[in-house]
Amino acid sequence: QVQLVESGGGLVQAGGSLRLSCAASGRTSSINSMGWYRQGPGKQREFVARITNGGTTNYADSVKGRFTVSRDNAKNTVYLQMNSLEPEDTAVYYCNARRVAWPSSIEYDTWGQGTQVTVSS
Repeated sequence: QVQLVESGGGLVQAGGSLRLSCAASGRTSSINSMGWYRQGPGKQREFVARITNGGTTNYADSVKGRFTVSRDNAKNTVYLQMNSLEPEDTAVYYCNARRVAWPSSIEYDTWGQGTQVTVSS
């Protein structure tokens, strides 16, 4: 029902910047919020940032002040601007779209394919 296509990953030196994009298609009107998660080498997937339809944002402590999540409703696209990148940010980054069903409040997630971000020291 919802499809996510990510882009923008790549190789960057420490201190540099990248901007990830995630374009949603299908039944985008059903999405309540979109977020970003990442999974580094040998680590579990972790939350990075989220933005609701109302524009409220939330960030992991590890990226506060460096990353910014935003959205373009006309393009059905969410972005993750990553500044002051560190080697610890190296991971596969996954886009997430969340639907909250009514009246059960059950959350249903759709995931992108992931895009590799590598930060060299």
